Amino acid sequence: MTDTSTDQDAEHLRLLSIFQYVVAGMQALFGCFPIVHFVMGAFMVFAPATFENGKSQAAPAVVGSFFMIFAAAWMLFAWTAAGCMVFAGRSLARRANYLFCMVVAGVETIICMPFGTVLGVFTIIVLVRPSVKEAFQAGGRPRPAEPSP
Repeated sequence: MTDTSTDQDAEHLRLLSIFQYVVAGMQALFGCFPIVHFVMGAFMVFAPATFENGKSQAAPAVVGSFFMIFAAAWMLFAWTAAGCMVFAGRSLARRANYLFCMVVAGVETIICMPFGTVLGVFTIIVLVRPSVKEAFQAGGRPRPAEPSP
């Protein structure tokens, strides 16, 4: 392993770490969208009289509960995914938790289109390099210099 490839690997991991934070921020923002549904559902549950019009087939509280459950699940999933991406970004910078970084990269290729797909693919490409695997196994410490003959 040459110093050039080590420097290149370190730079790629640094950039991937930064981009993980960026995509995590976008994912967290995306997770905030259902707040409107949650608030509307809460309003339907706690003030159902304002939604009753006599022709209604379903009680507003039932519909409101569905809105609240769906929105809460969406927010929980999105914010958990964002948290995992932040942790993966930190792990890439520290060269720790190799398997976790691979799993997050694979998952974000599916759930965070299009930016997460690109980031996940590039993360996997970098992580499968033998020199990067060695860096993760060494815990981010540089390899000791080999004695010259």
